[in-house]
Amino acid sequence: MNRYLGMALLVFAVASGSAQPPKTDSRRQAEYYVSVYARHYHVPLLLARAIVERESNWQVCSVSRKGAVGLMQLMPATARRLGVKDRCDVDQNVSGGIRYLAWLMQLFHYDFRLVAAAYYAGQDIVARRGQAYHNPDVVAYVSRIRTTYLREAAAETKF
Repeated sequence: MNRYLGMALLVFAVASGSAQPPKTDSRRQAEYYVSVYARHYHVPLLLARAIVERESNWQVCSVSRKGAVGLMQLMPATARRLGVKDRCDVDQNVSGGIRYLAWLMQLFHYDFRLVAAAYYAGQDIVARRGQAYHNPDVVAYVSRIRTTYLREAAAETKF
């Protein structure tokens, strides 16, 4: 693609309100696995997508300061419990992360706020304290998940 055509496409994308970079093959692969596993485990796709976006920004082998790895930022103990051997493997990581979300949804009776809080802070503390758990980092995370979820829902209804 020549430089002028590329710039024209970028200008068009900005003007049309869709100024997102083109999707890479790894992003398409990640979206495929998120969609397939969310459907299989009955996890709302928009929730799964919001978690992935906030956890890793769709970076396949993202590593956090705390040691969480992959698209769904699985901690080592969580990955072991879910049978995920390679946290950078898209299929394994997403399968494990979605299964964890499905389990949290049952545990917290489909209250997405508690599910998101538990995904971020761990299910034990959230199960003990429920909505009385007011850690500012967790509250901010849940708010970001909600914002991303609602943005995705709005984008979905445009078409």
